[in-house]
Amino acid sequence: MRFSANTLQVVVLSVCLSVVEIPYATALGQEKAAAKPSINALQTKVKKEQVIAKLEQRIPQLMKDGDVPGLSIALLRDAELVWRHGFGVKNTKTNEPVADDTVFEAASLSKPVFAYAVLKLLDAGKFELDKPLNQYLPGNYDVGEDPRLGQITARHVLSHTPGFPNWRPLGGALKIHFTPGDRFSYSGEGFVYLAKVIEHVTGEKFNDFMKRIVFDPLGMTSSSFVWQERFENLKTFRHNSVGEMTGRNKPEQPNAAASLHTTAQDFGRFVSAILKGEGLKKETLKQMLTPQIKVSESGTNNTARSPEKLSPTISWGLGWGLQTTSDGVSFWHWGDNGQSKAYIVAFERQKLGVVIFANSVTGLSIARAIVDLAVGGDQPALVWLKYESYKSPGRVLLKNILAKGADAALVEYRQWRQGRAPGEVVDENQMNRIGYDLLSAKRVKDAIEVFKLNVADYPQSANVYDSLGEAYRANGDRELAIKNYERSVELDPKNTHGIEALKTLRENKQE
Repeated sequence: MRFSANTLQVVVLSVCLSVVEIPYATALGQEKAAAKPSINALQTKVKKEQVIAKLEQRIPQLMKDGDVPGLSIALLRDAELVWRHGFGVKNTKTNEPVADDTVFEAASLSKPVFAYAVLKLLDAGKFELDKPLNQYLPGNYDVGEDPRLGQITARHVLSHTPGFPNWRPLGGALKIHFTPGDRFSYSGEGFVYLAKVIEHVTGEKFNDFMKRIVFDPLGMTSSSFVWQERFENLKTFRHNSVGEMTGRNKPEQPNAAASLHTTAQDFGRFVSAILKGEGLKKETLKQMLTPQIKVSESGTNNTARSPEKLSPTISWGLGWGLQTTSDGVSFWHWGDNGQSKAYIVAFERQKLGVVIFANSVTGLSIARAIVDLAVGGDQPALVWLKYESYKSPGRVLLKNILAKGADAALVEYRQWRQGRAPGEVVDENQMNRIGYDLLSAKRVKDAIEVFKLNVADYPQSANVYDSLGEAYRANGDRELAIKNYERSVELDPKNTHGIEALKTLRENKQE
């Protein structure tokens, strides 16, 4: 059993085959001591040239520390795009550098761009935010006879309150899990549904519509929701948790929630338009950046039950996440297509912001440090997202395992964690990911030792036995693999992965 959809929201720990050992105390001391520069101190009073100089100086080291091969950034001051820059490489095999025109996957940064287009239709009198979508697109969509479909509006979709999951189960049916508008639960499915409605209303193919209503007016000449041949020499490559280039996504069909391809410069132009109020009526822009619903403190997925506690600082507008701090309201969004990451935050009152794209599964591990340098201020959204910092205990442990081997590194780790609170050490999911990173790096014996530690720490967890069984299986230890899979299924009889693995192992004595 690998990871749930929720745990995939957390950055997978990366493997750097050329490592510099970082003592636990040093790394964690740096993490706790990191200052939160205020916006006034960092941006209002400091010249942009000084901010840019700091970014140019620090980003390469952050990328090295966070094992991020390539990154592109755009900085906004006074609502203008004042700087953009590419760092690192598109592809670790060819070492082709990231340039200003390098195309990245925007991932979920696709959503606010689409939301902007929908609101432009609203301003043109061609669409209504609060009219049920199935009045525009008759039929039951993919939800069967659920009458709640007739309640879902564009406002629900853009504020992530339609009741849909993020994505339907592979091969499964789409379900409405709660009354639309009842609570926030992040949903890409809602945006896909709304895109079909918009295609029906406008009579245009989705990407043609987006080009006409957003890309062309804003000068976003390098942006598209579908693959363009011109991207062949421009787009970066994805990189996995062991720093290996894994290829590129070339979407043939548009996905309003996730398939935007763009550059930091293009997306900076889009953010500039929001900060300036371009393209939307004043009242419409106000609605876009006004909280529609508060989010749960527990995270993005709330299909199963209502949140126990709502965040005092984070809410959702129309297409944007919103955070309220002493610096006012800022709009933000993150992008996560697995091995492509992105982040944007901008402050409407101060007219400043930053856009970040990265071509690695670890890209968001350094986002907080870059945002602190670029705009400063408190950033509760980055805390809420729960992406692991490049300086976390888990990252330090992984680097030490690669440098010394699991036996020596785990002895040090056991000594270091003595007397520390549970929240200060590597937890079950983080340790499990370290094990899988080692498996990916073909460090199977090291992975076994990591999984064994996890079993010792969490003896009632079905998942840790499943993972140890998988490692033994990869090492050719059939009997030990069976033993651990059996324990996993004993603890969780619904563990289909373990059940299938046992069936295969028992039927094929010589795998």
